[in-house]
Amino acid sequence: MNQTRPQEPYYLTTAIHYPNGEPHIGHAYEMVGTDVMARFQRLDGKDVYFLTGTDEHGQKMAQTAEREGITPLELATRNSSAFQRMDDEVLDISYDRFIRTTEQDHHLASQAIWRRMEAAGDIYLDHYAGWYSVRDERFFAEDETEVREDGQRYAAETGTEVTWTEEESYFFRLSRYQEPLLDLYRSRPDFSGPQYRFNEVIRFVESGLEDLSISRTSFDWGITVPPPSEASGNRPTQDHVMYVWVDALTNYLTGAGFPDTDSEQFRRHWPADLHVIGKDISRFHCIFWPAFLLSAGLELPRRVMIHGFLNNNGEKMSKSLGNVVAPADWVSRYGLDAVRFFLLREFSFGADGSYNHEAVVGRKNADLANNLGNLAQRSLSMVAKNLGGAVPEPGEFTEADHALLGAASSLLATARADYAVQDFHHALESTWAVLGAANAYFAEQQPWVLRKTDPERMSTVLYVTLETVRRVALLAQPVMPGSATQLLDLLGVQASGDAGRTGSSGTGARSFAAWDAALVPGTVLPAPTPVFPRHEDPEDAAG
Repeated sequence: MNQTRPQEPYYLTTAIHYPNGEPHIGHAYEMVGTDVMARFQRLDGKDVYFLTGTDEHGQKMAQTAEREGITPLELATRNSSAFQRMDDEVLDISYDRFIRTTEQDHHLASQAIWRRMEAAGDIYLDHYAGWYSVRDERFFAEDETEVREDGQRYAAETGTEVTWTEEESYFFRLSRYQEPLLDLYRSRPDFSGPQYRFNEVIRFVESGLEDLSISRTSFDWGITVPPPSEASGNRPTQDHVMYVWVDALTNYLTGAGFPDTDSEQFRRHWPADLHVIGKDISRFHCIFWPAFLLSAGLELPRRVMIHGFLNNNGEKMSKSLGNVVAPADWVSRYGLDAVRFFLLREFSFGADGSYNHEAVVGRKNADLANNLGNLAQRSLSMVAKNLGGAVPEPGEFTEADHALLGAASSLLATARADYAVQDFHHALESTWAVLGAANAYFAEQQPWVLRKTDPERMSTVLYVTLETVRRVALLAQPVMPGSATQLLDLLGVQASGDAGRTGSSGTGARSFAAWDAALVPGTVLPAPTPVFPRHEDPEDAAG
């Protein structure tokens, strides 16, 4: 299946993690969702560039390092490594670059976008006085804060402590971009999703935008603000470092090769096709970021997907409650593919979701072991025992055969539409609905009875079942790369690619280009082995 035209580029990113602590299952949720998106696009023939990494500057990092008696860079390096280990060793994330904002090319990119915004007349020097949250790395207006019983003032939205801050600061003319942003939202209603979260952003902009303080002088752990141009008239009295969000958001440009806008890399990958972020940072990505880019004369990303949060048994994860889950613990307990499947099947990616042990086991046993695993094992075992272990030769298809094959055939179009808006939940729901129909078909057709009464019909039923499982396995590759690979091996589908990990997955019998390349009768199959064992806890096994 040689491609006759260049692959279409597809650039997607995660939010870069703030390495002030250890990664938890909430971080894993975003990584898995973005990785599934990357793998799907590679399997669909796209030239994917997938960026993730860590956001290492800011006052919070400086304060934590001071408490631990190490330098901010030592803290950043140690904790950034923990996030990279999560990606590499725990979650099997297929990123193309893991960026660190302490890297030299990122410093150059950040200073370059600053100069562009300054040249546009959008940066000026003044003094800032207001409430600042170190934890959120964010300023709050007085009416966005509240004084609690302990006498301390907190941000009402995030519940974090704020302190009064007064210092010389550079400002970005965010107020200038209120109408351009609203024009953007009107002209591109799919700029962000899901719609109800995007509506919150739109309402915030409609309420009015104030200019944004974008530098600090009270600490030095950040990217240095470049010297002002003569034309700007700015004459700072002290050294400034960039507000951490100017620095952090620019990582998306750094990954695309900015500031060399003439490079092949930049022309191919910018603008980004998709930024995947959490709901707590939607304003930064849907308001500040497009405003910075408009000021700098750069194209805007095509879409920002805002995902919800994970709660543990309905409660927000927190160290004080002791309910923070380490990704490695979950993977060790349930298996990687079961974890990846649960995170995207249990609830919509844009909504908040809650998890507990029973929910994970329920999905693993019902959807994977019983629904998919049992159907595959039963049909493959019958082929092994009754048909010489080779793909059966089907006879004439009945109405029931056509109905199931047609439902399975339609799944790729459904998945493409769902993945375009990051509705992984619906894509999997649709796939498992077809699996439910396949199980009902298998039970109604009773191939174990046909073995004696109508062997030719038995062969047809088994062929239709295996062909349905093949298509399900192809679509399962982005979500469960290891298990789907095993299943395609058992079905005798010629090995190709690596389940979406690299661009090599875009062609061959396991790519979506081979969606209609049905199983070939007579293909010798390996001995069937269970792919999805039921989950048993050690205490259950002991009992």
